[in-house]
Amino acid sequence: MSKYLIVLSALLLSPLSFYASAQSVDPFMVEQPTVSPDKQRLLGKPVYIRIIKEEKKLELFVQNQGNYQLVQSYPICNYSGGLGPKRYQGDFKSPEGFYQVTRQSLNPNSKFYRSFNIGYPNQFDQQHGFTGKHLMVHGDCVSSGCYAMTDKQIAEIYQFIDYALINGQPQVDINIFPFRMTNENLQRYSHSVHYDFWQQLKSGYDFFEKTHQPPNMIVVNGRYDLAPQGLLANNQQKINNPFSQ
Repeated sequence: MSKYLIVLSALLLSPLSFYASAQSVDPFMVEQPTVSPDKQRLLGKPVYIRIIKEEKKLELFVQNQGNYQLVQSYPICNYSGGLGPKRYQGDFKSPEGFYQVTRQSLNPNSKFYRSFNIGYPNQFDQQHGFTGKHLMVHGDCVSSGCYAMTDKQIAEIYQFIDYALINGQPQVDINIFPFRMTNENLQRYSHSVHYDFWQQLKSGYDFFEKTHQPPNMIVVNGRYDLAPQGLLANNQQKINNPFSQ
């Protein structure tokens, strides 16, 4: 009889033992899939990101068969400061311009779930004396100068960037525009103090719309400009990202 009691006790306790073991597993040690199956085939391909402030959209493009194609348009959960460039630390303004994300920019353990530093201030910002640091795209849906996404959104965007960089893309361009840079939209803001700055951004926007390739932007005499044809990416005037987060 005692043998049967031992067996019965083991059967009754085994689910509790399994549950206790499962509860002891650290969920952060288990890598959860973040990209839907239909997007898995695109992981590791070169990535380009475009932000349109006015529409509160972050657009993720992936290079496929030569051209960069839109994979997903994400609603931005939050950004701050309205339209126009960031100028100084504490103005709570989200930047506009041409930035780059490198391996050193990624933070998988951010207090905002996931984050990547966009590299503000870049060469243009520095030449104009603009100040600020730790300007990111991150999760948690809160912003005081950053571009905040939901955790689910940033998990997917982060994974695309991470895989592209691991697979050899030296940096991911992130271009941030106040609105879609059409002639009509520029005309709407022709009296803005930022109008001249926005005209500089338009050349990069138009280049991508025409070629489906990220623009190679340089800074000449404190102004954004398209790089001459054939200029190497490591040119000393190439806008770089010396910051990490």
